[in-house]
Amino acid sequence: MELTLAHWVYLFVTVAVIVIMLFRKGIVLPLIIGTFVIAAVYKGSFIAGFQAVFNANLVAAKELFSIFLIISIMIGLLNSLKDLGADKKMVVPIQKIMVNGHISYLVLMVTTYVISLFFWPTPAVPLICALLVPAAVSAGLPVMTSAMVICIAGQGMALSSDYIMQVAPMLSAKAAGIDKALVSDKAFILSLITGISSLAIVYVTHRKAITKKSGSVTDVNNEAKAIFEVNQELAATIEESAKILQIKNKWGKIFAIIVPLAMLAVMIFMFQTKIGNGAGFEGGDGAAFIGGVATILLVLATIAFNRIHALEKISEHLTEGFVFAFRAMAPVIPIAGYFFMGSGDFSASILSLGEDAAKPAFLFDLIQAGQNYIPQSPSIAAFSILIIGIITGLDGSGFAGLPLTGALSGAIAPGSNIDPGTLAAIGQMGAVWSGGGTLIAWSSLVAVAGFLQVSPLELARKNFFPVVTGLVIATICAVLIW
Repeated sequence: MELTLAHWVYLFVTVAVIVIMLFRKGIVLPLIIGTFVIAAVYKGSFIAGFQAVFNANLVAAKELFSIFLIISIMIGLLNSLKDLGADKKMVVPIQKIMVNGHISYLVLMVTTYVISLFFWPTPAVPLICALLVPAAVSAGLPVMTSAMVICIAGQGMALSSDYIMQVAPMLSAKAAGIDKALVSDKAFILSLITGISSLAIVYVTHRKAITKKSGSVTDVNNEAKAIFEVNQELAATIEESAKILQIKNKWGKIFAIIVPLAMLAVMIFMFQTKIGNGAGFEGGDGAAFIGGVATILLVLATIAFNRIHALEKISEHLTEGFVFAFRAMAPVIPIAGYFFMGSGDFSASILSLGEDAAKPAFLFDLIQAGQNYIPQSPSIAAFSILIIGIITGLDGSGFAGLPLTGALSGAIAPGSNIDPGTLAAIGQMGAVWSGGGTLIAWSSLVAVAGFLQVSPLELARKNFFPVVTGLVIATICAVLIW
């Protein structure tokens, strides 16, 4: 598509936002204004600008609502377990393994990677955040460090290779016109290089903040207390009568066993479907399965503690969950709306275009227009593809840019004396590490931030240096090895 004035405005706003992020300032305001200006310029109408601002937020909310929903359900479940005292009883066995913050770091890293590699991070995040992070924090691992490990190991290292489900390498290879195996094997190696490098940097830079096992919530910092004290005020108002203590002792122990076993059964079943027929659950189906199981567990736990009053209490738990989710994620919606407007998949809905109208893809059109200016050199081509991949991930979708990076890899490789599979794997690293949930605050990173009650923007900022360093190291290794 020919570049228009709206494309250049989109480029200006995007560059301005990146600069603002580097200065660690909020970007919601400039992106809302940018959405208005771009739509008004493209359609030549201020009315269209006003409509686009609303539509962008609406489209983003629709796309992100599944994350809102599963956060809400899991927080509601955790609150119901807290009423029973099952939340503390549940982590006792895991705390025996997580004897200190350093061991917890390793356990959290390996568990997140393995689960995410098989089932994608979407269903893995609620399991890990609900069951492992409280034990890790109690053992002395800071909450922010836990969030970084989950993002890098799951949404970065596991998802960027997608070695089990093979969706990402299939998209890259098909666009590049090469065999999938030429991309998948290289992507797997590069994902390990990037992930291990990033996690090593995180550990080295945060090792002084890792403390000895706390033994109680009062020994951890205020940020860590948030993980254990969801709905603390509400729980404090409940009189600990002999009857309530009896219910807690009985049903608290039961649900401390039932909930981990139920989640373990979910993972075993998902693993069996993957090994048995090769299809398994993909991200959305896996999240739906876990969300449904968590909802039933929420119902049962609420009934166990509240009896007849569960008719009202379950509404409170769900409301608390939704309030928590929206409070954590609300700023992400206008950010995502702006970058969704840069994709041809969403621009028509945001700009209120007819079915037959040309659908602008502002971000992708700009990248395609600049592809001819990439010099024909292996190193420069590799880093150019990496940067393009990172930019395509700015819309918060790690896989959306893979056809573009794959196509560019196939076109650039012959004249750059570098293997197209290598370039495609590098582009895949950039796109998925960027949009998959490590560098971009409006991606699935918000799910981790929401569960752990940390700022999505702050988490993205802290991930920036180790992840970018890991990507640079992986790209250099790719050029030297292949």
